[in-house]
Amino acid sequence: MSETDTARSVTGQDEVVDLCRELIRFDTSNYGDHSGPGERKAAEWVAEKLAEVGLEPKIYESHPGRASTVARIEGEDPSRPALLIHGHLDVVPANAADWTHDPFSGEIADGCVWGRGAVDMKDMDAMTLAVVRDRLRSGRRPPRDIVVAFLADEEAGGTYGARHLVDNHPELFEGVTEAISEVGGFSFTVNDQRRLYLIQTAEKGMHWMKLTVAGTAGHGSMIHRDNAITELSEAVARVGRHTFPVRVTKTTRAFLDELGDALGTELDPEDMQATIARLGGIAKLIGATLSNTANPTQLSAGYKVNVIPGEATAHIDGRFLPGHEEEFLADLDRLLGPNVRREDVHTDKALETGFDGDLVEAMQSALLAEDPTAKAIPYMLSGGTDAKSFDDLGIRGFGFAPLKLPPELDFAGMFHGVDERVPVDGLRFGVRVLDRFIDAS
Repeated sequence: MSETDTARSVTGQDEVVDLCRELIRFDTSNYGDHSGPGERKAAEWVAEKLAEVGLEPKIYESHPGRASTVARIEGEDPSRPALLIHGHLDVVPANAADWTHDPFSGEIADGCVWGRGAVDMKDMDAMTLAVVRDRLRSGRRPPRDIVVAFLADEEAGGTYGARHLVDNHPELFEGVTEAISEVGGFSFTVNDQRRLYLIQTAEKGMHWMKLTVAGTAGHGSMIHRDNAITELSEAVARVGRHTFPVRVTKTTRAFLDELGDALGTELDPEDMQATIARLGGIAKLIGATLSNTANPTQLSAGYKVNVIPGEATAHIDGRFLPGHEEEFLADLDRLLGPNVRREDVHTDKALETGFDGDLVEAMQSALLAEDPTAKAIPYMLSGGTDAKSFDDLGIRGFGFAPLKLPPELDFAGMFHGVDERVPVDGLRFGVRVLDRFIDAS
């Protein structure tokens, strides 16, 4: 067998695990200030993998080291609207001392690939690469054009990745009407007869904000009624302890109805404790979609123990439900009070689309072909994705990175957590489903 024939005989399932491991070994930690290594080396590696199978990928660098790779695959019917498959190459930082296995080793242990990005989202990047390479090696063109984009900076809001491309290179996405990406298509095992696969059809909006209180500087030994730290700390504590009211969107209502049917019981979103208790490993993901949220994440003040500073600052990660941004900001300002100045660091909109159409049918059929117990249902993501940027081009986005997961795996805890890992069998399952999905879409 020739070297060419050997290359052609390699399938997506054969190489997806190694592709995922290689991607994890690129440290693409995003600290939000360009102090990290950037995505350039990973973007170049992805471009090489795409070029090996005949594509002509291009690398777009928005800032030194911050790079995205994009390629278009010609479909059998280029007159049809195109599909976008996008993933991000950056990851949140990781402290190796906290991990069982080095977060940038891509080690295989206990049936999983371990490392930062294993589920967020170098697993989907690897599955996309594996499917594209397999199809092009075997001469299987997709039914319609597909644009694949491997993006920078999603973990800091996408300014130097998806947002940069949408604002400066919209021609890359000409004709694209639909997209799939991260945090959807993963399984939730109800029982032996039913596995639900959660498709992301909505995501919360964001207000990352800086809070500032100005006070009067002075000597630490004096009685001081105008202490900026005291004022700010009280405001931050009010925000951090506040319980926002439950607001059930159409997506969350549909999710609860579908899950209730599968469980044989009605789930009441007004009874948070009972509802969340029924959700098992996905409780963290779903619980935060029942209300707006605001979490204090940073505090800063002072420079010496005996000096009362004239200013104190804090940062808040705020997330609002579709249709509830004004309510969220009004609640927040009431909690903060008149002496706290609030300014946005990064904002973006909430998204919500219906769970219908040919693309949804293609997801369901592809899942069912690989898992006879599968049923696709919609859900809302508590975080945000690059779909927000692509929505500005009229591209309807879904979270569909298919994974069949063992019931005992704390999938939600993998995101930005310690010991992030993805099952080897889940990666291979995802390749098979994505391949079928492309044919059906």
